[in-house]
Amino acid sequence: MTGSDVSPSFRLAYVPGVTPTKWVRIWNERLPDVPLTLVAVSPAEAFDVLRGGGADAGFVRLPVDRTDLSAIPLYTETTVVVIPKDHVVAAVEEVSAEDLADEIVLHPLDDTLGWERPPGQPAFERPATTADAIELVAAGVGLLVVPQSLARLHHRKDLTYRPLSDAPESRVALSWPEERTTDLVEDFIGIVRGRTVNSSRGRSQAPAPAAQPKRKRPEAGGDRRKPAARTSAGKNPRGGSGGAKGTKGAKRGKPRRRS
Repeated sequence: MTGSDVSPSFRLAYVPGVTPTKWVRIWNERLPDVPLTLVAVSPAEAFDVLRGGGADAGFVRLPVDRTDLSAIPLYTETTVVVIPKDHVVAAVEEVSAEDLADEIVLHPLDDTLGWERPPGQPAFERPATTADAIELVAAGVGLLVVPQSLARLHHRKDLTYRPLSDAPESRVALSWPEERTTDLVEDFIGIVRGRTVNSSRGRSQAPAPAAQPKRKRPEAGGDRRKPAARTSAGKNPRGGSGGAKGTKGAKRGKPRRRS
């Protein structure tokens, strides 16, 4: 089988917390003949998967190395602190980093927030993953600060979360290898950016309707109908007849004799 005989397909990577359902649905509606395969990746391996050809594009978290990867920032996530439901912090609607000063705050190795210095007191060891850190929160070992999407992903009945102010935020972006900006990648970019099927910037466009020929306007001095002459029977302003001089029926005065 030659390369031209291979059926087209699209592989989309995504990091934990990102839900690509909406964009996948639109893809299936617009390109039903091109199957889309989802590839779940960790934040640490996402960029290597894109560079190695394991996916055509992917939802990742910024920053992105723009040397060989393109990226379109999509949205910024709310940062939250995950706590046991019976924790004192659960009684407030929002928490500040200062409120966590005396708390043990877990800092997993796959942290996505890029803290210069995490709030609270550090644990003896850093959990390997966010999932491991969630288990420690449930065991009462400490608290965890993550993007809200990850708190939802690892939801447990015995845990809850509150928004954390004055904290770093995670930004989600669509990324792909710049040298492999294929037509299918362009199609997916259009979907993510909300372009319609007939958008002038999208690749798949409906043909524009044929322009109707314009009717030519008559040029100045052309063949135009002249307005009909007025035949008003009104009196002449000088007291004469309304008709022209010399018309039939007009009386003439007698000529004078020469002396």
